[in-house]
This record gives sequence, C-alpha cells and structure tokens, in this order.
Amino acid sequence: MSIAMKVVAAILIFVVGRWLAQLVTNLARKGFQKTGMEDTLEKFLGNMLSAVLLVVVIIAAIGALGVQTTSLLAVLGAAGLAVGLALQGSLSNFASGVLIVAFRPYKVGDFIEAAGVAGTVKEVQILTTIIHSPDNKKILVPNSQIMAGTIINYSANDTRRLDMIVGCSYGDDLDAVRKLLNELVASDERILKEPAPTVEVVALADHSVNFVVRPWVHSGDYWAVHFHLHEQVKKRFDAAGLNIPFPQRDVHVYQQRAGS
Repeated sequence: MSIAMKVVAAILIFVVGRWLAQLVTNLARKGFQKTGMEDTLEKFLGNMLSAVLLVVVIIAAIGALGVQTTSLLAVLGAAGLAVGLALQGSLSNFASGVLIVAFRPYKVGDFIEAAGVAGTVKEVQILTTIIHSPDNKKILVPNSQIMAGTIINYSANDTRRLDMIVGCSYGDDLDAVRKLLNELVASDERILKEPAPTVEVVALADHSVNFVVRPWVHSGDYWAVHFHLHEQVKKRFDAAGLNIPFPQRDVHVYQQRAGS
C-alpha cells in the first residue's frame, strides 16, 4: 500500500473512530442514567471512557500508517513515565478526582465551600471540579486543591440551623422581647417544630442585651427564612415600641477664648 493510501486510511480511521468513540460514550452515559447512577459518577465515568476510546483510536490510526504499535506502546510507556513525572500536579488532580467520585464528599447540585471558593457543583471532571458561584461565575477548581483542604457541604443534610443575634435595649422588658421572638418564629410555617427553636439571652453586651435565635429549617428554605426573619424582627420591634440599640458617641467641643 502506498504512503498516500496509508495516510488516507489513517485519517479515515481517526475520523470514523472518533465518531464511534463519541457514539459509544453517549450510549454509555444514557445507560448510566437508566440505571439511576448519580450525576457525579455518571459524568466522571463518561469523561474517562471518552479519553480511553480516543487513545485507542489514535493508536489504531498510527498503526494504519505502518508504524509498529507494539514498539510504539513501549515508547509511549517510557514517554508516559517522563510526562507523568513532569505532570505530577495533573496526576494528583486525577487521583483526587477518583477519590471524590469514590467517597462522594459532594455531588452535582450540592452547594459547597472548598479551596477558597463557594458555589453550586455543576460537574466533577477528570482534573477539575466546575463550580458556579452565587453570582453565576464559572469556577474551575483543581481536584487536588479541594481534597487537600476542608470541604463544607451545605447541601449534605436535609435541615440547617439558622443562627441570629437580636439585641434589645437594657431598658426593655426581656420577657416581652422573648415572647415576641417566639411568636415570630412560630408564625413562619417554614420553620420546623423539631428540633425546637432556641430563643435565649446569650450576652450582656456593651450596648444591648443579646438574644440568640436559632430555628431549624429545610436546607432549601435557609436563605428565604434568613432574610424574612431579619426584616420581621425590625418591623415587630418598631410596632411593639422595643429598641434595637446601636453604638453611639457623644462629641463635646470646647472653645477656648483668645487671651485666656
């Protein structure tokens, strides 16, 4: 076979093989979805399968050029060792990606805080985790950085506790303040009855008597209840004639007369 024919054959093998590899990957992903596999694992395995098939296609295309694939594999093995040493960071990211999929500290759709960023996990790739921040920025975080630090998963549990500090004046009736805060918490249907919310005096501060308000809510309701309660505290305090103290400073100006 002439060189031109070998080149044409190699190109055809690469083009068709790449198309078949993509087809097989898509079929595999659909199969994973039908089995009810978690999105994180499904996407990770799909990316792995796509990469492996692409390598097979490239080797087959090179073989069509007349290159001995056995010796090529030996060369690739030696080159792979050298590249691996040079790309230790990438290998670390790959290993961390495997650990993330295996131990599942988070999954697609979870809101997490890790490696100095916070947001919703969109995809766990071979080397990176894609996170969308609350202001809709796309952040690619190396997997090794995530596994090397602390991971806070806000979506792991169904419920969360909302922690608020509400201050009242030293001249206010503490029993009236406690009653108002308990009524406010009880009036919101999104706040869970169990565990029971906590409303207690937590500190005698410089300018105020501080109450801690700790209701439990479903994780999906956290921020809505957080915003609503803070607004309602201000409105209810105003209506009841209660005060929310704030630091104040009196400034005295002394004027010295000339010649005195």
